[in-house]
Amino acid sequence: MVQVLSLIALVGLFLVATLTPVNMGLLAFVAAFAIGAASGISLDDVFAAFPGDTFVLIVGITLLFGIARANGTIDLVVAGALRLVRGRRWAVVWLMFALAGVLMALGSVLAVGMLAPIAMPIAHRYRINPLLMGMMLSHGALGAAFSPITVYGAFTSDMAARAGLHINALLLFAVVFALNFLFALVLFLVLGRGLLRREADAATGTDRVTFPDVIGGTGSQPSGDRTAGTSTGRGTATAVPRTTAPEVPAADRAAEVTPIRLLTLIGLVGLVVGAGVFRIDVGVTALVIAAVLLLVAPQRHKEGMTDISWSAVLLVSGMMTYMAVLTQNRTLAELGDAAGALGSPLLAALLLCLVVGIVSAFGSSLGTLGIALPIAFPLIEQGGISAVALVLALAFCSTVVDVSPYSTNGVIVLAQAQVPDKQRFQRKMLGYTGLVVAGAPLLVWLTVLMPTSV
Repeated sequence: MVQVLSLIALVGLFLVATLTPVNMGLLAFVAAFAIGAASGISLDDVFAAFPGDTFVLIVGITLLFGIARANGTIDLVVAGALRLVRGRRWAVVWLMFALAGVLMALGSVLAVGMLAPIAMPIAHRYRINPLLMGMMLSHGALGAAFSPITVYGAFTSDMAARAGLHINALLLFAVVFALNFLFALVLFLVLGRGLLRREADAATGTDRVTFPDVIGGTGSQPSGDRTAGTSTGRGTATAVPRTTAPEVPAADRAAEVTPIRLLTLIGLVGLVVGAGVFRIDVGVTALVIAAVLLLVAPQRHKEGMTDISWSAVLLVSGMMTYMAVLTQNRTLAELGDAAGALGSPLLAALLLCLVVGIVSAFGSSLGTLGIALPIAFPLIEQGGISAVALVLALAFCSTVVDVSPYSTNGVIVLAQAQVPDKQRFQRKMLGYTGLVVAGAPLLVWLTVLMPTSV
């Protein structure tokens, strides 16, 4: 009986969180306490399931990138990258894909939010298909979503470890990235082939993206028009420290290597080296670096505190705590047995991937993944399917559909798109989302699940 109540609560919290603005993690905590009590699980045991390491990771990483945004380090990176591609429109599209991937891989869940206010006006001014630009941004970020130091990567690895499975973090990252890259490549070949023509990048003054036109202070303006400088009103007073290029003060300011930006870059490099080479805890390292930067320039960086993704913290913490309760009261074991009744593990896996894609397109990716993984673990125990492959497949299907206009990334792209008819553009996004929802499960089933099935 308690297993039935657990599943009803699971479905209920997902529906309520999808249909209302109530955070799923909050509901998951309430469900964990209530179902735990009904299952005879003490409050101490419920509290023991709280993922403290994941909490520190999310807070540390999002705070560090909030500081990098506030002091203009993100501007500096984007400015340098735009200079490298020399204004070629086709290269700018792939540059935005790469930048979104790099930012996400380093742990910034706000990668699309940081870049869309730059990328979408570029698409409008330089006649780049806005759907192409927006989806390339999304696929770049989603491709890197399962980096070992992102919230997605940490969440998946932790869930698998709790089930006794070892998932190679780099393999998880590489497979999801490769599949997203494939989607991006096909999209570019369909919508962006015209950008490859030599005459399209002729130096006419309007066909080539120029650096001063697209950098305008991402550090203090998370959304809206980025071509007019920062939103603080300080731009015209401090924009031209030298007279070398007075006509493009915002670009000069974005490209300037200041001591605090240099210190931030050193901190980001230290984070990557510390995590990748010395195996230092990512969350702790990020918090230490962020604390140092805050102490060095507290007033300059206080805005970065607002970038801490508390909603993600609550969502992940609540879902992982509730899943621990469902593991202890054997609800997930019963659910896995029911899934195994389909007879064919490969068929069950395909159906699970399809359902995950549909649900995640309209709901929370992390929440959907948090529900799907525990369902999959008992299915894995029955044999006939690779544990690693199924986890990879579910991870991919739950996130690639975040190109949807109902997802956080999709909403940002839609809001920043400079198109004459937003409703028409939204319909185009929905059409592409439908293709992804239908195609992603089949793609991962054919390329990952079937070749690795036992």
